[in-house]
Parts: sequence; structure tokens; C-alpha cells
Amino acid sequence: MTFQSIEQNTILHEVVARTLKEGITPIRAWREYLQLTQADMAERLGISQSAYAQQEAVEHPRKTTRAKIAKALNIDTNLLDF
Repeated sequence: MTFQSIEQNTILHEVVARTLKEGITPIRAWREYLQLTQADMAERLGISQSAYAQQEAVEHPRKTTRAKIAKALNIDTNLLDF
């Protein structure tokens, strides 16, 4: 992983490929690409792991939810919109 790619607001091929091939959400693909667990994300967001799992499973989460998750992933919100 190169932080430079993420800073340039580039959606990485690995993330898109997993989303398309495996049918997972962009949020999950980014989390796994960044080698974070659901528990890690829940802690960063100040919520329970089960609450985070529900948010991650939503195909089109609310804009505010995407923004909070993007901040927790340290990526631009636009990288979750594909």
C-alpha cells in the first residue's frame, strides 16, 4: 500500500477489483486493504463492532456515515463513492 496513491484520491485497482469480483462494499474493501478489523474500525468510530458491521454491509450508506468512516480510514470520502 502506498499512502501517496490514497492522498491523490485514486481508487486503487485492488479495492475496486475486490468490490466487483467478490460483491463486497467499498467500505469493506478499503478496510481490508488497509488491514484493519471491524473491531479496529468500531474503536475508531466509538461504536460497537456489531454496529460497525451493519454500517459496512449497507450498499449505499448515508453521506454522513460515509464521511465518518472515510475519516476513520484516513481516506477521502470520494474514495467510497463507486
